[in-house]
Amino acid sequence: MNLNKTDIICRLTDSSRQEELFKTADKIRHDYVGDEVHLRGLIEFSNICRNNCLYCGIRRGNKQVNRYRLTEDELIETARRGALLGFKTIVMQSGEDMYYTVPRLCRIIESIKKFDVAVTLSIGERPYAEYKAFREAGADRYLMRIETTDKALYHKLDPEMSWQYRYECLLALKELGYELGSGIMVGLPEQSFESIAADLLFLKKLDVDMAGIGPFIPHSQTPLKDAAGGTLELALRTMALMRILLPDINIPATTAMESLHPQGRVRALQSGANVIMSNITESEYRKLYELYPDKVCLEDTPVHCRSCIDTKIMSIGRTIGQGYGSRIRYSEKIK
Repeated sequence: MNLNKTDIICRLTDSSRQEELFKTADKIRHDYVGDEVHLRGLIEFSNICRNNCLYCGIRRGNKQVNRYRLTEDELIETARRGALLGFKTIVMQSGEDMYYTVPRLCRIIESIKKFDVAVTLSIGERPYAEYKAFREAGADRYLMRIETTDKALYHKLDPEMSWQYRYECLLALKELGYELGSGIMVGLPEQSFESIAADLLFLKKLDVDMAGIGPFIPHSQTPLKDAAGGTLELALRTMALMRILLPDINIPATTAMESLHPQGRVRALQSGANVIMSNITESEYRKLYELYPDKVCLEDTPVHCRSCIDTKIMSIGRTIGQGYGSRIRYSEKIK
């Protein structure tokens, strides 16, 4: 379905017809990527970050954060346990912590690949040569949100950073053959419906392999603590439109959605999503990786999280993916 910017804005603003939109996105999901839900084992391995983004709970300027970083052995062992739980993708996510040099990360990637899993990195902006080294060490995917394509808003929310450089990082990752994941936050201060529509068209043009759409949730220890924040409904409408624009990509039911509603991820799965990232970080650390408040499952063990997610997926008649869950382009599937 071809939607222009005006079409997208119309659907974003029309809450009265959102159930129809969700059903359309769900049918497209079924037709293009099937009923499997692909699980990713998420390891939040450091909450140390060199950046000072106004919306983020682990921003450099937040002095109330109890900082941590996993050792190489801890990270590899967490991934091993995740593989034993049946996760076929391990996502390594952190703040932009430069302690993790190229040699360190390459050793970790090479060790984790021995567990027969795909490896996704989500560690922010790095030079081209470093992305190349991680790719050669075995990294399969890279996740880096653009957050917003409104450059003025981006630079206001991400001081000291460059939208253009972030975009160039995304292009470099595509050139190096990573499966590329990006995405946006919905409900940012001063963000317009026109801006969200432009974001979606940007992700379509970039032809991302995965798009994460999450609501902005204000954190009490950030400069945006008094902002209104995003709503689950607008985030779901945005996500559903992403499915319509890029029918065969992977779209996660984001954890932030469940922070706004107990059935947030289930509703997302019924509105176009086909991926869930399950936190396999040990609970002593997962409490400290607070990008936003009221994250779900902070007290749960990885085993309990896996069991709970499996139950939710099966309760809506979906199945759990058994493969690596890579994007398979629909044009290739029907040959």
